[in-house]
Amino acid sequence: MNQSYKNVVNNLLSGCLMVVPSGPGLATIGKDLRYTEAVQKSDFAIPDSGYMVLLLRLFKGIKINKFSGYEFLKHFLKEKFNKNNLFLIDPNEEESKLNNDYLNEIGIPIEKSYQYVAPMYSDEKIEDIALLEKLNNLKEKPIYIMINLGSGVQEPLGYYLKQNLKFNTGIICTGAAISFFTGSQVNISPLIDRLGVGWLWRCIKNPTVFIPRYLKAFRLFFLILKTEIKVIK
Repeated sequence: MNQSYKNVVNNLLSGCLMVVPSGPGLATIGKDLRYTEAVQKSDFAIPDSGYMVLLLRLFKGIKINKFSGYEFLKHFLKEKFNKNNLFLIDPNEEESKLNNDYLNEIGIPIEKSYQYVAPMYSDEKIEDIALLEKLNNLKEKPIYIMINLGSGVQEPLGYYLKQNLKFNTGIICTGAAISFFTGSQVNISPLIDRLGVGWLWRCIKNPTVFIPRYLKAFRLFFLILKTEIKVIK
């Protein structure tokens, strides 16, 4: 188990909001103000985007190691969980069942009352009073909340929960990464993930969905070129 993962879990246990920005997501910084605010005001992010890591190294001389949402979950889902430690926010009923079945199968007990299917949120502002009340009224509060929604939605939702929950909990914005384990999204090998070409693998397997999505990430090239980036040691 690597040191990066241990640091991440320690932060989550202290009640932090973790975001896992993708290349296409980062490319919307400054354009999608809701997303920009949520990412900037999160407690920390892990460098999931191999594209971002490469651009930083080539054009800013900043060397950081990629640490993807996939790799994080690979370790996280091997943790020992007690009942009701984990609360899931899912995009639809089908994914909710797949996630529930998979987690129970690998020894992570998830009751249906600790899962929530998110509605379609407004493009302007994310608020979810029903979710907030459900979480605040749980007798046993979860240690972690895992948001399995798409980029641009999960981050503002995580920030909303961070601001409004009446208890501290680690909020994990790993999006569809759990789908690599449940099988609802094309699986990638640890080698493909380490090489940072998971995007290419997805484009090959599902070009109509992923090629347009990753083409949008090209704007990140110009953002990194024109932005002054400071490394805090």
